[in-house]
Amino acid sequence: MMMRLLKVDMLKMKRKGMWFLTILGPFGVIALQMVNYGVRKEYLLQQSNDYWGYYLKNISAFTPLAIVLGIVILTSFMASIENETNAWKQLVALPISKMSVYLSKFTALSIMLFLSSCLLMIFTLGFGLFLDFNQEIPFLEVSQYSFFPFFAALPVLALQLWIATVSKNQGFPITVGVVGVIFAYSAFTLPDWMIWKWPSLMNEWDDPIINVWLGLGVGSLLYIIGMFDFKRRDVK
Repeated sequence: MMMRLLKVDMLKMKRKGMWFLTILGPFGVIALQMVNYGVRKEYLLQQSNDYWGYYLKNISAFTPLAIVLGIVILTSFMASIENETNAWKQLVALPISKMSVYLSKFTALSIMLFLSSCLLMIFTLGFGLFLDFNQEIPFLEVSQYSFFPFFAALPVLALQLWIATVSKNQGFPITVGVVGVIFAYSAFTLPDWMIWKWPSLMNEWDDPIINVWLGLGVGSLLYIIGMFDFKRRDVK
């Protein structure tokens, strides 16, 4: 039954064009670098002898903003689909638990964001090869810059899904999301405990893996809290 729920959620997202957003996010991040290097490649190459490292830093400056914004849009769209069709009552009427319904939503969104990370890695490598840096490709660093922000952003996903599913009006979760995007944009000014800073992979220890572990731990906790809160509420 869980797989059937997941397939239904995926189909709903396809009809709403959410898969297009999954592709647009990582492409937009790389497109900015296409413009950046297209206009002033020689200047950028003079900034560091580590061409790949500097290129990845430029990409990582926009990745947190893109993933937080993507989370806000996707979670709001998913909740809106159920609200518009009054599908919450229909789902709960089925011989399945509300916890399974919530898990399906979270899993579907996680899959889409993970695929965006995969595309980001492919686009990053593709444009990096096009730039022809004449240096060894740092596959490990490319993977880290592509996937670490996704894992670090899981608390934001869990929080936004929780708010979106229990709110009758999507204006509130969108407002929270916009504030989160602003926080992500100014991550360098935020204290390390704020979840919107974690996708930037910055912390006082200068160790990105800490943000990943925090994302997995706090993300799981917020998911569980949101799931039980969704379970105890009356359907919309």
